[in-house]
Amino acid sequence: MDLSHIAIALIVGYLLGSIPFGLILTRLAGSGDIRAVGSGNIGATNVLRTGRKGLAAATLLGDMLKGTAAVLLMNWLDGTDAALVAGLGAVLGHVFPVWLKFKGGKGVATYIGVLLAVAWPIAAAYGAIWGAVAALTRTSSLAGLIASAITPVLLWFFAGGKPALLFAILTALVFVKHRANIGRLMAGTEPKIGKSAAAPPGA
Repeated sequence: MDLSHIAIALIVGYLLGSIPFGLILTRLAGSGDIRAVGSGNIGATNVLRTGRKGLAAATLLGDMLKGTAAVLLMNWLDGTDAALVAGLGAVLGHVFPVWLKFKGGKGVATYIGVLLAVAWPIAAAYGAIWGAVAALTRTSSLAGLIASAITPVLLWFFAGGKPALLFAILTALVFVKHRANIGRLMAGTEPKIGKSAAAPPGA
């Protein structure tokens, strides 16, 4: 890929990823500005803090599918490498949306959406790992972090080096965005599933 193709793929992915479904859906539903609720995050976990489970599910789905759409669109337009670059752009767009002064979500839902398009069996494995860890620990953030850490390894063995490299980068970004959660996990103060609003993995 030359620089122009990389730039186009990155921009297309970024623009799709930067659509703030949590903010848009909560406003359309009359729930106000999600940035004034809970953690101020625009992701599905914070939307759930409004008490609107359907709205949180819709946010989770939207944040996932924009990642899937970015990858599939650029794969159709310009091939596999462009699709991977678009996947990176989509997660960056969700985490750092220009429309919201670069203050977005934590990226997990869009990460999963990109993974669905890149290697859906690995996405299924991600879900299985998340579910197993969540069932054992009752901690959503820990389940997401462990599943994300394992994903690049699985991709390396079953999908190749380029997808593995992409998700190594995305996993690092997810860990950075979850640094507060990691601090609470180390301190033993991270809320458990069922005792807080932390339900879906799409923070």
